[in-house]
Amino acid sequence: MSIPLVRLSSLDLIRGFVAVGRRMSITLASQDLCLTQSAVSRQIHALEAQLGVRLLVRGHRSIAFTTEGERLFRSANGAVQQLQDVLGEIRTAGAARPVMLSASIGVTGLWLLPRLSRFQTLHPGVDLRVSANNRVADLRQDGIDLAIRYTTPASAPEGAVRLFGESLAPVAHPSLGLKSVGSAKSLSKVSLLEFEDPKHPWLQWADWLGAMGLSEARPRGVLRFNQYDQVIQAALAGQGVALGRLALIQPLLDDGRLVMLDSVKNPSRTTHAYWLIRASDKPREEVRRVADWIEAEARSSTSISC
Repeated sequence: MSIPLVRLSSLDLIRGFVAVGRRMSITLASQDLCLTQSAVSRQIHALEAQLGVRLLVRGHRSIAFTTEGERLFRSANGAVQQLQDVLGEIRTAGAARPVMLSASIGVTGLWLLPRLSRFQTLHPGVDLRVSANNRVADLRQDGIDLAIRYTTPASAPEGAVRLFGESLAPVAHPSLGLKSVGSAKSLSKVSLLEFEDPKHPWLQWADWLGAMGLSEARPRGVLRFNQYDQVIQAALAGQGVALGRLALIQPLLDDGRLVMLDSVKNPSRTTHAYWLIRASDKPREEVRRVADWIEAEARSSTSISC
């Protein structure tokens, strides 16, 4: 039979017992609750004293449920989890949720970050958080609202919006005084900045040199990087010639921090493009604002990247 509400054990004692049961460790439970081990132990002892039965069998560096303890844990764990879920939903509904945007490290550093000040000016009340990494996130599972992805039209998910295409051309800092790397002789005088990404070989020098009939040419040296924004930072420092992804570095070309060398009139184009993906077909207002802003920024990009 049920006991009166006034005799129900306090939630603190139940919470401590559930934390220990979930971990089967007082040490780990104390870390989850931000309490000391002795405080959690006292909670378990107090609950056992109220009930008049032992709930845990304490061994050498181990604990186990008694029959009564296992029965109580099954019921209490479900009840506490329901409370966690409901309280989490209520708190989320009552608080402003940030907009989570996922993009690769290169896109974030070269295309997105230089534009964020304009977004903050236009939408000061929107909390935008950017997750910069190169793994493909599961938008719903990882809590991502929007993602910018680099892929082909055939591989773009249904509903994705094409932002801009991609063109490639050699670029360098103007201090190097370079006009061209279109010959074996000119290549022998420069260092090439290489983006080491085996998944995208067309972004590496071998493909470009092959298309120019320069496969056998030898540069003065090669510096290799595993992130594309590192390649561009090295180019800005005058350390060599980079294969520029024009859609990402156009502002650097516009203000003269980098200059385009060969193929100025006809940069090589890739089959890949940049796409905006939404986690939901009916996003909340803040997510819609961010998506609209990204699309507007993409439209304002120079046509050379399209």
